[in-house]
Amino acid sequence: MTGERATPSATHLVLIPSYNPGPKVYDTVRAARARWSPVWVVVDGSTDGSAEGLQAMAVQDDGLHVINLPRNMGKGAAVLHGIDAAATQGFTHVLTMDSDGQHPAELIPEFMAASVRQPSAMVLGVPVFDASAPSLRVQGRKLSNGWANLETLWAGIGDSLFGFRVYPIAPLRRVMHAQHWMRRFDFDPEAVVRLCWRGVQPVNLPARVQYFGADEGGVSHFNYLRDNLLLTWMHGRLLAGFVVRLPWLAVRRLRGR
Repeated sequence: MTGERATPSATHLVLIPSYNPGPKVYDTVRAARARWSPVWVVVDGSTDGSAEGLQAMAVQDDGLHVINLPRNMGKGAAVLHGIDAAATQGFTHVLTMDSDGQHPAELIPEFMAASVRQPSAMVLGVPVFDASAPSLRVQGRKLSNGWANLETLWAGIGDSLFGFRVYPIAPLRRVMHAQHWMRRFDFDPEAVVRLCWRGVQPVNLPARVQYFGADEGGVSHFNYLRDNLLLTWMHGRLLAGFVVRLPWLAVRRLRGR
């Protein structure tokens, strides 16, 4: 599907949460629009001028919609705002991707097609790293992936942290509105664990990921101490929930074999 020419989807949209992404956001949005329509960007209280630049792009492009949040609320909160708005317009699925150019826009049609084939599933990107990936980030995610698989009794989560994925909107909204977590960096891993608990099956597809240095326009808001503490607290909550659900999860796993 080519976003500029093809008929817009009435069920699946691309949702891009964005916070002070730098100029890479414009390339990201253009690449997404070249492959899908519609594309929505939720600007999460950005102060770098990108909100104005994106609004100017949207004026010239009916397939692009920009939502501006008045203050920074976190990635998960931005996604929730977007899926709530999407649900009111009849959309059933969103493909989330980061605004900094790390995610492969060329795979949007493949991931959307997988979602159309299995609409009750979530389609998860499994990152394929190149030499640009920071070693600490690559190794550190293995720990989060291990915990996520334990917390779901190895339901098949290929990667818990990679944010290039397609969610069915209805169960994701139910999960998020049922509790007040998942509003910041903890969104991606907690979403897949809690959706697995609700019986949403993961479908894993490989996806290239590229990290950009500062000299290439790359912007990172990841803070090793703050965000790792957030993930530690998140997995503590999920482990407690896992213990409560363990008998039921075990029975469901056995019945599924």
